[in-house]
Amino acid sequence: MAKELIDHFRNYIALDTEEAEQIMGFFQSKNCRKREELVATGTKSKFHFFVVKGCLRMFFTDQKGNEQTIQFAIENWWLTDYFAFENQMTMGFTIQALEQTNVFQITYKDQEKLLKQFPKLERYFRLIYQRAYSASQLRTKYFYDFSREEFYHHFNDNFPEFTRRIPQHILASFLNMTPEYLSEIKSKKRS
Repeated sequence: MAKELIDHFRNYIALDTEEAEQIMGFFQSKNCRKREELVATGTKSKFHFFVVKGCLRMFFTDQKGNEQTIQFAIENWWLTDYFAFENQMTMGFTIQALEQTNVFQITYKDQEKLLKQFPKLERYFRLIYQRAYSASQLRTKYFYDFSREEFYHHFNDNFPEFTRRIPQHILASFLNMTPEYLSEIKSKKRS
């Protein structure tokens, strides 16, 4: 399993075998059951998760009791409540496995040690954070630019794996619509 994370690092930076072995010493492997909560809202943010296999989602529960999904992570993606992780505060979100999922997790303290010992990983994480932030900005823009139907089709065209793997009610919460409306959109023929 360590190979997946090291290979991912190597897509961005050069690592020799000794460095790779030392780096893996900072991570713990965790297997998660389907629907298992890795971290719950209101608990201290302890980990940054790298998905080796499976799918995670991050969500919060609104005042009406509805779960609002704000982010997914599949293979080779990272996920945490970045504000809580960086500031070592309680989580404003819950992170849950949508499938049987394998992750590598690293604590904030260990991530800081890792970056100090291997400064080249600063570049890696900068690139990863930039990509995540860009995706968040685009999602916000799409909420304003697209109708809900256009947003679904855009998302499905660009991320078909998500629309195949994620339960409809959870995908609907991510797209800010009801499951019934999403079902209606999916049943229409696209013109």
